[in-house]
Amino acid sequence: MSEIEWKDGASGFLETDRGRIEFACHGPAPDNAPTVVMLHEGLGSVSAWKDFPQVLAEQTGLGVFVYSRFGYGRSSTVTLPRPIDYQSQEAKEILPLVLDRIGFRSGILLGHSDGATMAAIYAGSFQDHRVRGLILLAPHFFCEDISVEGIAAAKEAYEDGDLKSGLARHHDDPDTAFYGWNDTWLDPEFRNWNVSEVIDYLRIPVLAIQGRDDQYGTLAQIDEIEQRIYSPVDTVILDKCGHWPHREKREETLSAITEFSERLLRIEREQVAVA
Repeated sequence: MSEIEWKDGASGFLETDRGRIEFACHGPAPDNAPTVVMLHEGLGSVSAWKDFPQVLAEQTGLGVFVYSRFGYGRSSTVTLPRPIDYQSQEAKEILPLVLDRIGFRSGILLGHSDGATMAAIYAGSFQDHRVRGLILLAPHFFCEDISVEGIAAAKEAYEDGDLKSGLARHHDDPDTAFYGWNDTWLDPEFRNWNVSEVIDYLRIPVLAIQGRDDQYGTLAQIDEIEQRIYSPVDTVILDKCGHWPHREKREETLSAITEFSERLLRIEREQVAVA
């Protein structure tokens, strides 16, 4: 049972014993249609998605739930530094709480960058039959040189450029949002971070989308999925696209997500009919 009053376009906060979690929902409630739960990137938030969740709900007919993790957006802050395994902790401790609190019944986890990694960690760590598929935008499973270089460049842009003022539009505490991500990725210990093993345990269909010109990761991340996964996987590599497929190649990304979602739900309906 949902603890929020789900209405199309509604927003608010989930109150937890760890603090409040900012959220917004679009489309039908979980008891009326499958739900897409969206997990944002390392500098993302509810507002940073802009209108993408709303358009996704309209185009697919599915419910869409988006939230800001602790330390991001209008959610409660966190104490820094974040641990090296913060993505695993988020996936295993906070995401299950969110799914239960919103009355999640069935649907898809859609993550971008850090959020994609968290979605994969969750699905590879728990046998949750409510989760029917994964959509991973620019996922990370291990640290690459290009990741460190891109994140070091982001630090310069934050401290000497306009990135801080841009992030301040989306976060109550932009310093916590930025350094919680940036300092952890630039920690020398993070060079050994690798969660590729979770791919071995995925047993649901996966759609992986990445820009060929991604500033934070190479196609080796996608190759890792294709080489290790046992379940069906579709990959979409977008030319002239960097780390944000849903912004830089919006229509192509929406089309791929819609087609994947429709096919996934059609297969499920046919299986139910046969049964």
